[in-house]
Amino acid sequence: MKITKILNNNAVIVMDGQQQEQIAIGAGVGFEKRKNDIVNINKIEKLFVLKENEKLQQLLLRIPEEHFILSKEIITYAEKQLDTKLNDHILLALTDHISFAIEREKQGIHLKNKLLQEIKILYKPEFEIGLWALQHIKEKNQVEMPIDEAAFIALHIHTMKIKGGDLHETVRQTAIVRDMVETIKDYLQIKMEEDEISYERLITHLRFALSRANQYEVHSMDEEMLQMIKRKFNVSFRCALEVSKKLSRAHGIELPEEELGYITLHIERLRHY
Repeated sequence: MKITKILNNNAVIVMDGQQQEQIAIGAGVGFEKRKNDIVNINKIEKLFVLKENEKLQQLLLRIPEEHFILSKEIITYAEKQLDTKLNDHILLALTDHISFAIEREKQGIHLKNKLLQEIKILYKPEFEIGLWALQHIKEKNQVEMPIDEAAFIALHIHTMKIKGGDLHETVRQTAIVRDMVETIKDYLQIKMEEDEISYERLITHLRFALSRANQYEVHSMDEEMLQMIKRKFNVSFRCALEVSKKLSRAHGIELPEEELGYITLHIERLRHY
């Protein structure tokens, strides 16, 4: 493959045997190279068809090379920690995000992540990777990022896992969980300790309850047990009903009564913790 354009030391545009241009990514793949030089295929880590990745080319020309390297190092670390291959598209999405975040931070612009607490619980392994990424950025670029950024990075990593899903849908689901928790807080007039295990269990259960509702699955519960829960934990069950009503009005999601029984148990535990 011949080089048709050098983007930076780690990215070049090459022409393959079918006369198709591709972006070749790899450590040092463009170092001391010129147009028409033969690329060292042993240095190529990823290949992207150019016509499908014009945004990647534009990004590589626009951002500082060290930001691209940072992103690659974070992706490599994430794949090792999660023992899974991330979707190739994460290179574009994460590099763009990290570069923009670093520039914002240098300008003193700090973005708050309203879903920070929920992300910490729902996507714990990815959040730990996000924390590592912040430390890595600090060591490599001398830029100290707020913990909110670890949550943003965690979302990118989660949605780029093979079965991670869509970023917008992940954010939507996480925001709905947060709204459900806020409804419980307001209804019971209580303050939840976000580092308590009962809070973590509630968050996790609500996430899976949403998932089951979206897939039309039912978390079964014996009818006699359900009636006992409704009778014995009346306040918590009415709170669960309020959560269900708001969920239906705001998002058109219906929770079956059996699911409310399980949510009631989590709410009851919070009330008396």
